Amino acid sequence: MRNIKFGATGVEEILQNVAFILATPIMSCPLDREFGWDTGIDDPIQIRKAKIVHDITEAIGNFEPRAIVESVEVDGDGLAGKLTPRVKVRINDESI
Repeated sequence: MRNIKFGATGVEEILQNVAFILATPIMSCPLDREFGWDTGIDDPIQIRKAKIVHDITEAIGNFEPRAIVESVEVDGDGLAGKLTPRVKVRINDESI
């Protein structure tokens, strides 16, 4: 997240919230230690990729239920210690 647009509404607000969730490691928010997702390490690569998909899907479902996760693809080189998730969400039309 580079910029936060205060006062964002509708789809822009939802997408900004999703980006904020993805940018926040769990336990890093002082007043809400469960906010964010587990960016953990020390797992075998395939297990870490599966955990990333699970943790991101769960975090978005918990903290921004107006966004529905359609897919999470994990790219990168696990041996180099760099896995990057790409998340595709759909906006729940009933929530806007």
